[in-house]
Amino acid sequence: MNKINFLFLAFGLSIFTLPSAFAQLDNNQSEFNEFMDRSGNVYRSASGKPGPEYFQNEADYTIKANLDPETHTITGRIIMEYTNNSPEDLDYIWMYLEQNRFTQDSRGTLTTPVQGNRYNGDPLDGVKISNLQAKVKRSTSTKHLITDTRMQVFFDEPLKGSGGKAEVSMNFEFEIPVNGMDRMGRLSTQNGEIYAIAQWFPQVAVFDDIEGWNVEPYLGAGEFYYDYGDFDVEITVPHNYLVVASGELQNPKDVLSSKVYDRYEKALESQETVTLISSDEIGDSSMFANQTGTQTWHYEIENSRDFAFAASKAFIWDGAQFNLPSGKTGLAHSAYPVESNGENAWSRSTEYSKASIEYYSKKWYEYPYPSAVNVAADIGGMEYPGLNFCSWKSTGGSLWGVTDHEFGHNWFPMIVGSNERRYAWMDEGFNTFINYYSTQAFNDGEYPTRLNQPRTLTGWFLSEEREGINTYPDVANLRNLGMIAYYKPALGLVTLREYILGEERFDYAFKSYIETWAFKHPQPKDFFNHMENAAGENLSWFFDAWFYGTGNIDLAIDSLIERDGAYFLTVSNNGDIPMPVHMQITFEDGTTEKKSLPVEIWQRGDTWTHKFETKKEIKSIEIDPEKILMDVNFSNDSWPVNLYKD
Repeated sequence: MNKINFLFLAFGLSIFTLPSAFAQLDNNQSEFNEFMDRSGNVYRSASGKPGPEYFQNEADYTIKANLDPETHTITGRIIMEYTNNSPEDLDYIWMYLEQNRFTQDSRGTLTTPVQGNRYNGDPLDGVKISNLQAKVKRSTSTKHLITDTRMQVFFDEPLKGSGGKAEVSMNFEFEIPVNGMDRMGRLSTQNGEIYAIAQWFPQVAVFDDIEGWNVEPYLGAGEFYYDYGDFDVEITVPHNYLVVASGELQNPKDVLSSKVYDRYEKALESQETVTLISSDEIGDSSMFANQTGTQTWHYEIENSRDFAFAASKAFIWDGAQFNLPSGKTGLAHSAYPVESNGENAWSRSTEYSKASIEYYSKKWYEYPYPSAVNVAADIGGMEYPGLNFCSWKSTGGSLWGVTDHEFGHNWFPMIVGSNERRYAWMDEGFNTFINYYSTQAFNDGEYPTRLNQPRTLTGWFLSEEREGINTYPDVANLRNLGMIAYYKPALGLVTLREYILGEERFDYAFKSYIETWAFKHPQPKDFFNHMENAAGENLSWFFDAWFYGTGNIDLAIDSLIERDGAYFLTVSNNGDIPMPVHMQITFEDGTTEKKSLPVEIWQRGDTWTHKFETKKEIKSIEIDPEKILMDVNFSNDSWPVNLYKD
């Protein structure tokens, strides 16, 4: 989309030279009064940056797990080193047991409508915890209390603030569901089961300066909020199973045959997709180091908020090198069954993955991990650090869209670690926004993007059942979730970039926000404050209305009067959200001119008259000629040659 540098014309009309109908003395400050408290403190500054006493706790995990395909179970042991960087001593910590969501009496199960929805889960027994020990210095506690998807682990003596460390260890076991709420689970294929494993180990909740312990139960629509740390994970599977995971494979020579290892090394240096295990080689034990028994795959990822993996003997596997602006490289790779193979399907997955990682790294912030894997599963689309689960049925533009979207989540919320369980728009909406531009860039727009036609969404914006973006995902009507979490916040950022601020100011502020909050936990007000400060613009009139209301935009041209060689244009704000008025004027000789009125005109009322002089005769005027705004009534955006002289 072409961008225009608008000239903001601040000069108005003298009330002494206008008839009384044009007098503009009203005050309309209500739409410009900020209702949200965005003041700063020692933890979060008013400029949208972490304050001098901002803190964030850290959790480092060592996990050894075994996947048994005969019983579809995972058994494992976790050792977590927890660092309390907060100023407060902690008598306990809270951990999540996400697999308990699948029990028949979980809060999530009991709040699922009888007709079902996307977040249906199999009725299982949940996770079994044993041999739990919580160590602080020389004290050891085994006391813990499990409530639904949460577990409170108590210390015998307080874990000191400002750097105190605790070690929490336990064994865990659970049955892998077939239907894992469209986020994990099992898929049966002609060559074997595909296991997509996520939310699979006991994981500590976030303790922050906003809520203290963030302990909302795992219900369904709300996703996740975790601290950062290092993961060292060993996964034992049958000898002929391929395991792909978050992070980098540490022992490729121990698990791959020499033939596959050579291909693996080639893929690490190839700009084109290299086949590692072909469709003809599925089930061939000679692809792996061990010919019988089991083998253990060892993965590590640093400064990550989660870890997921997939395992199967049914995978085709291919990969290629991705290239980062710093000169670093990594492996983009894909694992999928023969049912997903094909040039219009998953054979292009690695190409898509590589393009997505490279684009976002160049445009916004460099990808921090050494690997990025796309996995075909019975999941519509779900993201974890360095790993996606995408539908095994996706093809063409659908596969590009879901691959690009899930990899985009590495920026929001994996790098910029917002609270998904409360603020879905800060990860889904921001990600949908960056997807818009990556899709435009991929192969010069090979696939279409919906955001370039915002007015096709007018029906929802006028619906009486619409909800605000700020509605928590577990509270929102699921029919609204796609709009309030994905499309409306994304459209808001497009509007901010292309209509209100312009690309240069927006991109500087947005990149600064990402860099400032990389691997940290921003709140909504941190984003708003940062964008205003970095862009140099008071945007409360937009942020408050767009993100915390259900009002709409409706700019209108009321009249155009020619008098004494001058034109008087009257425009109105018929909606609930003020906007600058960007116009294209077309003259009778075929030439055009851009004119803009600043948003501050609406501080004087809902109607404004602007005078401009020209020796040319006007043929037409159009507001928002590039159709960027989500204006719910575009029938009043233009003015034909229908002038009258006074």
